[in-house]
Amino acid sequence: MACVSYPQGCCFSSLADIAGKKIVVMGIGLHGGGEESVRFYIKHGASVIATDTKTEEQLRPVISKLKNEFESELKTGRLRFSLSTAPGANDGHKIKEFEEADVVIKNPGVKFTGSNNRFLMAAKAVETDMSVFLALCKIPVIAVTGSKGKSTSAEAIYYGLEQAGYHPFLSGNIPGRSPYKYFDTDSGANVADIVVLELSSWQLADLRGRGVLKPKAALITPVYPDHMNWYENSMEDYAADKKIIYKEQDESGWTICELGGAHPRWGDEFAAETKARILRYSSTPLPNGILGAWLEPFTERSYPLGKIRLSPCNAEGDIIVDELEVPGMAARRNVLNAALVLAALGVEAEKIRRIYAGWKGIKHRLEFFYRWQGAKAALRFYNDSAATIPEAAANALTAFDKPLWFICGGTDKEISAENLLPLLDALAAYKHKYKRPVFLIDGGAHNNFTRSKLLPALIQNGIDYEGPFANFDALLAALKMTIESTKFEAGTREEAVVFSPGAASFGLFDNEFVRGDIFKETVSRIFG
Repeated sequence: MACVSYPQGCCFSSLADIAGKKIVVMGIGLHGGGEESVRFYIKHGASVIATDTKTEEQLRPVISKLKNEFESELKTGRLRFSLSTAPGANDGHKIKEFEEADVVIKNPGVKFTGSNNRFLMAAKAVETDMSVFLALCKIPVIAVTGSKGKSTSAEAIYYGLEQAGYHPFLSGNIPGRSPYKYFDTDSGANVADIVVLELSSWQLADLRGRGVLKPKAALITPVYPDHMNWYENSMEDYAADKKIIYKEQDESGWTICELGGAHPRWGDEFAAETKARILRYSSTPLPNGILGAWLEPFTERSYPLGKIRLSPCNAEGDIIVDELEVPGMAARRNVLNAALVLAALGVEAEKIRRIYAGWKGIKHRLEFFYRWQGAKAALRFYNDSAATIPEAAANALTAFDKPLWFICGGTDKEISAENLLPLLDALAAYKHKYKRPVFLIDGGAHNNFTRSKLLPALIQNGIDYEGPFANFDALLAALKMTIESTKFEAGTREEAVVFSPGAASFGLFDNEFVRGDIFKETVSRIFG
């Protein structure tokens, strides 16, 4: 896949440069990014054309909000919408509007190839919310990317910094966390002294060549095959976008990457290429002399301690992660990485240990949200809707030390059969341990992961299942009926119900966050 490299720098050297500019916002969407772009540039004096290949009806929640907020700008023509006339018509973009704009603000979800290429190539300049933010924001940046755990790690870093006395600002690939809010004097975000950015590979690709991202610490969580439909099944292209996170770093910064793991090549490659100081993290003890953090083997505890070594002389390391309220090894590894970032910034190990003992995790990632008392046992419900790849769902299956009921399935992102193996192994162990069927949610008509890949694999491996169910109402009603007729083991007091799809959400839901919210609402209704 051809990589697009942008000119050095940014079109704007200050907020004042925005006034009077003609701007096209390409890709409004429903996740809030396009909406915040329109709002930001209108408020700073630009004329904006917001364009999308979807219709006004498809974008109704966002369009209605913007029309109500900027009624006077619509009347004067300083805000216009250029949308498709019918679903699938793809006639929202107008080449003349792109040619006449001073700047096009591209949504990261808009690919700079294929049918969009002629519009973007016609533009005088192309920016993104992140390229503008990084060019204008002058405080230190902590950047996080990876395939698995980047959202949790970024949120944990933000929490840790706050508890350590910083005034952090969190943004990036997180709904409702537009980087433009940093410049909003009403929100108070601009009093921040450090920024934490979760960056997707798409967001990083939009920064190639610009030279605006130079993080004080760059954390790369484990890299697995993901978004292969976007990257035409090329892990090299996918990893190349991840590498942009440390491209502009020098010896004053830190690059933090994995040692070993399921795909050891990438961590070693990142460490070999970066010019920054290197810290490694591992699920097993680091060899002597390598600086970073690791998990100690299990001893008398039911969980491994997290340890850190920032000096070659400290062979034993210091305890940095102890007891956690968030279940599972994946959460422990994410907190370990966040703790390593804090340590790189100079926070003491014992203080970090105390900070994370009080952390409760984040929405849609093994989020405990509901407890139901049945006649025979109590159920604790967990929403892990942000687990959109099989490895993440496999981690959820192994996160609990109590009996559980498991729900998975969704839309395919062209994950290979090989990448399904970790989930199948975990499901086989689940079947052996609990003798319970897996409950499957359907994936919709388009790229149905549940029916095309998961279901055949379950049948082939002799793993019992129920479904696929067309919606959560049907699935949870069936689950409740099954639970109420189940004979529980003697002494059982509490069990877990875990929704961890291991697949994307589009087809039945707008995104994984909407999917998680609908799951939670349906649980409270069915089990109310």
